[in-house]
Amino acid sequence: MTNTRQTTRRRKTSSRRRSSSRSRSSRRGSVGIRLPFLHIHLSRAAIFGGLAGIVVYVWAFYYFFVGPTGFRWRALYGDDKYPEGYEVHGIDISHYQGTINWDRLRSNAMVDGCPIRFIIIKSTEGSSRIDPNFDENFYQAREYGFIRGVYHFWSNNSSARSQANYFLSKVHLLDGDLPPVLDVEHKPKNESVEDFQTDILTWLHIVENKYGVKPIIYTYYKFKDAYLSAPVFDDYPYWIAHYYVDKVEYQGKWKFWQHTDVGKLPGIKGHVDLNIYNGSYYDLMRLTIGNQENVVVAE
Repeated sequence: MTNTRQTTRRRKTSSRRRSSSRSRSSRRGSVGIRLPFLHIHLSRAAIFGGLAGIVVYVWAFYYFFVGPTGFRWRALYGDDKYPEGYEVHGIDISHYQGTINWDRLRSNAMVDGCPIRFIIIKSTEGSSRIDPNFDENFYQAREYGFIRGVYHFWSNNSSARSQANYFLSKVHLLDGDLPPVLDVEHKPKNESVEDFQTDILTWLHIVENKYGVKPIIYTYYKFKDAYLSAPVFDDYPYWIAHYYVDKVEYQGKWKFWQHTDVGKLPGIKGHVDLNIYNGSYYDLMRLTIGNQENVVVAE
């Protein structure tokens, strides 16, 4: 009986040992099975991480060196570069330029070795807003001997007639000033091109009747091609906005070219738009109110 119990105990002990061994083996086998999957997951993560890095690198290269923003980046941080072949330079200003040191601007401001000849000033926007620095800028520009111009910023939220009347109530140009400017950059989505053109012509005709000169149209060239390309608009001097390029891509006639929005000049804190006039200083004088006779629009 004693031998039987001892045998039974040895069998149970042996059985427990084998069970424990199988359990440990099973756990080891389980770990061995999971590790390859973990290795696969890590490999995929490394691949996706590498691809993401390449995508970010390509995007950054395009953004800073190739795409349109890259041109602005180079204009901001690269060497100053101006369109070649033009000698009559000017700027346009608003409250964004803050308080201008007119003494420094008059005495020291040069673009590519040429003095600033004209300044175009923001006046009104829509039918109820006037630039807070307009009165000061308008007075000082003429006081310091610059050829002076004024622009109205078009709004799609007001009628053409109300905008023209508001502009005329706030702006009083004199002989020797540039013709008034209409800055138009947006067309209402729910308005046809024909109706939009009619609205623009309404503003132009009202202001033209007041001053006896054709106003200048300011916009970027793709907008003009898309919405203001009707022959009737060719009668109006064109001020083209086209940044960071060596030459104008617009194929029609134009008078002014705003070629950068990151200009730096003494007397102005921060950046300022730089412009050139497509002609001589004498031609620019002939374009002004009271002097328009036989003015030729340069190609």
